[in-house]
Amino acid sequence: MYRKLVKLFLRFATAGGFLSAVADRFGIWNYHVAWGNWESFVEYTRAINPWFPDSMIQGVAITATALEIIFAVLLIIGFKTELIAKLSGVLLLIFALSMTFSTGIKTAFDASVFAASGAAFALSLLNEKFLEVDTILAKKHRRRFY
Repeated sequence: MYRKLVKLFLRFATAGGFLSAVADRFGIWNYHVAWGNWESFVEYTRAINPWFPDSMIQGVAITATALEIIFAVLLIIGFKTELIAKLSGVLLLIFALSMTFSTGIKTAFDASVFAASGAAFALSLLNEKFLEVDTILAKKHRRRFY
C-alpha cells in the first residue's frame, strides 16, 4: 500500500507543479508569483532559450504550457501514467538544462527542477496501478480478449 500512496503522491505533486506554473503565467496566482502574466512568461522563455530565434519563442511558450496542462491532467486521472511520467521527466529536464545553460545551475537548483524531473522519472518506474484510469481500461481490455 505504501508504494501505491507514494505513486499517487508523485502523480499529484508533479501535476500540481505543472498546474501551479500554468496558473502563474495566466495571472491566477496573486502572491509569490514567478511571472504573473503571459507576457512576462514569454520574456522568461526567451531568456532561458537564447538559441531559439525570437520568431519561435511564442511557439515554445505555448508548447511548454500545452504540454504542462496535458501532462498534468493525464497524471491526475492516471492515463498512461508511466509514459506520461517519463515525458514529464524529459520536459522538466529540458527546462532544468535550459535554466542551467542560460542563467546558471543555482537557478535550476533553487527552483528544484532537477528534483522534480527526478521525481517524474521515479514515478515512471512505479507500475502498480492505484486510482488510475489505466486500471479500468486494462479490465475492459482483458474482458474483451479472454
